[in-house]
Amino acid sequence: MARRKSTAERKKQRKKVEEAAKKKARTKKVSKEAKAEKLVKKIDFGFKLFNKWDTNVIVEDPGLAPYIDLTPRIIPRSAGIHQKKRFHKSKMHIVERLALHLLCTGHTGKRHRVTSGRFGGAFAQALSRVEKAMDIIEQKEKKNPIEVIVRAIENAAVHEEVTSYQIGSIMARSAVVTSPQRRIDKALRYMAQGAYKGAFRKNTTLEQALAKEILGAYHNEKECMAIREKERIEGEAAGAR
Repeated sequence: MARRKSTAERKKQRKKVEEAAKKKARTKKVSKEAKAEKLVKKIDFGFKLFNKWDTNVIVEDPGLAPYIDLTPRIIPRSAGIHQKKRFHKSKMHIVERLALHLLCTGHTGKRHRVTSGRFGGAFAQALSRVEKAMDIIEQKEKKNPIEVIVRAIENAAVHEEVTSYQIGSIMARSAVVTSPQRRIDKALRYMAQGAYKGAFRKNTTLEQALAKEILGAYHNEKECMAIREKERIEGEAAGAR
């Protein structure tokens, strides 16, 4: 039968484990500059998106930074490789996510004819429209269109919204903080919906409408659907506090 350890021996063993954990934590501590340099070295392969634009763009919003993927790729298409993983969207290129929102924008209101039956599964066609929209943005702003898209998402991302819950026999509303993943999704969804509405039964092509919507969000213009919806949702949340 094994001898039971005394209190002093157990304390000594616990102290050794704590010291080993502290030592391991100290070795893992790295400065922010070293982390950033390591990240740049890791992802800098010299690839350009569509062989045109550099993706080395800094995300200024710290809450959105881990969820906006800007890994250098020539063609932003993951072909569903991450779909079985939790929070897989954060590993998809942000331009690919925008193209996927053009495939299925989500319906607004009762009439679905604007947002139904347009692209279906034609991802290559949707990606081509996004590329043309980026060309238009570059011509107008004389800037890297990827940077313009990132800033537009940061401007259009909702910070808080309203949720409903039941108290007895009534439904109450309360303001809640929106998660970073949902902030990006809603911004992209409203940009895609605004582009569809801007091109439906008009002499404007989809790429022109999408470029206009992205530039509107970039400049914080009220005509942009993404900015308009953001202000509406945050106004409702402010009233439900």
